[in-house]
Amino acid sequence: MSTPKELRYSEEHEWVKTEGEKVRIGISHFAQSELGDIVFVELPSVGDEIKADEPFGSVESVKTVSELYAPVSGKVVEVNEDLDDNPEFVNESPYEKAWMIVVELSDPAQLDSLMTAEQYDEMTKED
Repeated sequence: MSTPKELRYSEEHEWVKTEGEKVRIGISHFAQSELGDIVFVELPSVGDEIKADEPFGSVESVKTVSELYAPVSGKVVEVNEDLDDNPEFVNESPYEKAWMIVVELSDPAQLDSLMTAEQYDEMTKED
């Protein structure tokens, strides 16, 4: 699967899609393939504040439980509740069905510190 070029990426393998003053966040195809079959996703609630580089939830696979790290800071304004009943969406459709949260940015400049698809591909080749 190719890495979507319109998204930005964190070193912790989250992707960020800019939607005006908000961003949609999920985990990359690379991350889900490393984790294996996802069986549970824990996400914050609408109204929660998240801080860049701090955990905002977790994904549990048959192999391990992994923290999700916020690529940006802001207020959670939407949560993908479909993942409660369908955690396998993370494996099947990491960029479409398996977005996790929508965040109202507290500092849009944080987006500048995220990687482009090309930079992310380079990083994951080295892993």
